[in-house]
Amino acid sequence: MTGSPAPNGEYAVVVPTLGRPCLARCLEALAEADGPGPARVVVVDDRPDPAAAPLTAAVPPSLRTRTLVVPGGARGPAAARNTGWRAAGDVPWIVFLDDDVVPGPTWADDLALDLAGASVATAGITARIDVPLPAGRRPTDWERNTAGLARARWITADMVYRRRALEAAGGFDERFRRAFREDADLALRVLDAGWTLAGGRRTTTHPVRPAGRWVSVRLQAGNADDVLMSRLHGHDWWRRAGAPRGRLPGHLAVTAAGLAAAGCALSGRPRAAAACLGGWLAGTTEFALARVLPGPRTREEIITMALTSALIPPAAAFHWLGGHLRHRAARARPQRAGTPVPAHPPSAGERLPS
Repeated sequence: MTGSPAPNGEYAVVVPTLGRPCLARCLEALAEADGPGPARVVVVDDRPDPAAAPLTAAVPPSLRTRTLVVPGGARGPAAARNTGWRAAGDVPWIVFLDDDVVPGPTWADDLALDLAGASVATAGITARIDVPLPAGRRPTDWERNTAGLARARWITADMVYRRRALEAAGGFDERFRRAFREDADLALRVLDAGWTLAGGRRTTTHPVRPAGRWVSVRLQAGNADDVLMSRLHGHDWWRRAGAPRGRLPGHLAVTAAGLAAAGCALSGRPRAAAACLGGWLAGTTEFALARVLPGPRTREEIITMALTSALIPPAAAFHWLGGHLRHRAARARPQRAGTPVPAHPPSAGERLPS
């Protein structure tokens, strides 16, 4: 990374991490990118073990004098990002990076152009996310899932926010304990407050990380976060956030059919049990085929899709119900008047009222 921080586009970088090996590659790419460097880098150590080996070894030498490693308390990525940006010092822009992304070679120069082009009403600027997929074969279900990040809006894998907007919004909502929907929640709150969000020109690569057979089942925990989003932002939040609606209604129907089949069998109604079982089987088969056909269709992938397609609907229903129970006291956010913005861009180091 060449040059000192730009005076009118001074920024800090916040990287929450669980100490994965990919952290070093992320920070190396940040250090090597051409352009004005960050005023500070804050690495938020969100590992649950306070005795774990320190993360300073992952920091490249050129960034060490500007890097601060702070504990996150193992409270999830939303809380870790709040800890990071509040520890970043009085800089006007905060860049959030995930620890498994790789900023491009011209990332810092492109970021400087993004910040220079921001209007006084711009609260945040997205990056272009590139997810490389394997050549020579169709992507697996997990690879296609990761590739969807390239189409996600306001994704905090690489997202820069104006500090003043973060302060006015109160940062990320720490009820979102997973890396899911906390970015959309913040973006909708910022937009409701009268700010705008823009698309940037910088490019960041998000590799497909290794994942086990059951990863798609574990991801169903996000259905609880969708419940919280609906309570906070209304049932049309999907449209406003540009988020895919998903298959939850079908998962609930398939799960209900399976439970009904078991209930009818136990109550001595074999015909009704057979009909409900047929509905469960048809729904599960359709779901499995929808996942198998676009993929490589290898033996391993077909087995994984068959097993997880049977488990995903009840897992989704379980987390959806749990979300309703856990977030039953959550209330819709009030629609606030537009946040006042200055008549000129803030100068370096200028602290603006929230």
